[in-house]
Amino acid sequence: MSPGARLSADERREIVLRAALVEFARGGLDGTSTETIAHRAGISQPYLFRLFPNKKALFVATVGLCFQRVVDAFEDAAEGLAGEDAMVAMAQAYTKLISDRDLLMHQLQAYASCGDPDIRAAARDGYGRLWETVQRIGGATDDTVRQFFAYGMLWNVVTAMSLDSYDAPWARMCVPDDMRGGLQFNDAPQS
Repeated sequence: MSPGARLSADERREIVLRAALVEFARGGLDGTSTETIAHRAGISQPYLFRLFPNKKALFVATVGLCFQRVVDAFEDAAEGLAGEDAMVAMAQAYTKLISDRDLLMHQLQAYASCGDPDIRAAARDGYGRLWETVQRIGGATDDTVRQFFAYGMLWNVVTAMSLDSYDAPWARMCVPDDMRGGLQFNDAPQS
């Protein structure tokens, strides 16, 4: 885009969503001001409210964006793969994805905010799409998909608390050998 070119409302909306995702990741819904989000996005606070009717609507939109990034990463990683290979590729993509601390922390903020019915609905919708994506791409059994998501949640906690670099016996036990050396699932042939 050339200097001085005007952005469309859709382009501004995308900029605001990216800025809001970062700010909500760091402060949560209640601890983040729309003024801070507007400043990060390079717009005025009144313009922010022209794009989104209120802060909760903006948060709900960022929940959708957060889950969509994971779905996109899984689809890209598993392209042309099936079964165990697809599951491993998606797991590896996820470990790379959550190295973006803002994306990881926003995901955790979304779960923590599920006391609100609108946020809970957005989180359920996003998680459901994610679950269906893993099941469709991996062609896995229900138990394998549950295990995949269980490891994902464990990896969220390990990453959020930087347990992989915390020197305590209990913390080392939180990072299972199969997460260090490549994931294995129940449906995988045992050697």
